[in-house]
Amino acid sequence: MQSFSDSNRTLQPSRATMDKVKFGAEVMHIKDLSGGQLTQDTVKKLILQSQEAKKQAYCPYSKFRVGAALLTLDHRVFTGCNVENACYNLGLCAERNAISKAVSEGYRAFKAIAITSDLSDHFISPCGGCRQFMREFGPNWDVYLSKPDGSYLKMTVDELLPVSFGPEDLSMSKVFNIPNEF
Repeated sequence: MQSFSDSNRTLQPSRATMDKVKFGAEVMHIKDLSGGQLTQDTVKKLILQSQEAKKQAYCPYSKFRVGAALLTLDHRVFTGCNVENACYNLGLCAERNAISKAVSEGYRAFKAIAITSDLSDHFISPCGGCRQFMREFGPNWDVYLSKPDGSYLKMTVDELLPVSFGPEDLSMSKVFNIPNEF
C-alpha cells in the first residue's frame, strides 16, 4: 500500500479507498473513460474522496464537518476540508480549500466537485462565498451535493448561482470611465 506524508504523520489510505482510487505523488487520480459526462462509478469515487477529506476537518467551534473533492479535466482529484478559526470569519470552507490547492498547482478548469457533510436529512449546499469562488472558474461544471450515505444531487455552478457575476463581466463596456484618484 502506497502512503504519503503530511508534515508530522504518514497517511495511509484504507484498502477500500486504494481499490477505488489510484494515487499519484500527493494528488489522487480517478480513471474516467466516459469522455464527457462522469460515469456513476466516477461520481461515487469522487464522493468517497470528499467523505475521506471530511475526516480531516478542523471544526472545534461549529462541530460541522465538511469535505470536498475537486476533479480536474485530466482526472486529478484535489481534496479539502473546512478549517475553522477562533476569529470566526478567518475560517476556510472545504470547497475553497480544494480549489485553492488545485489553483496553486496550476489548474484553472474543473470537471466537478463533490461536497459532503454529516447532514443525513439534507444535501449539503455550498455557502454563497463558495458559490462565487467556484463561479470564478466557470459556470458550467458539475457540483455533487451529497449525504453521508452516498446519495447526491447533481447541479451545475450556474444552477447554484444563477445570473452570476464572473471575470468576463469586468471587461464589458461601462457607462462611465472613472479614473483611479486618491
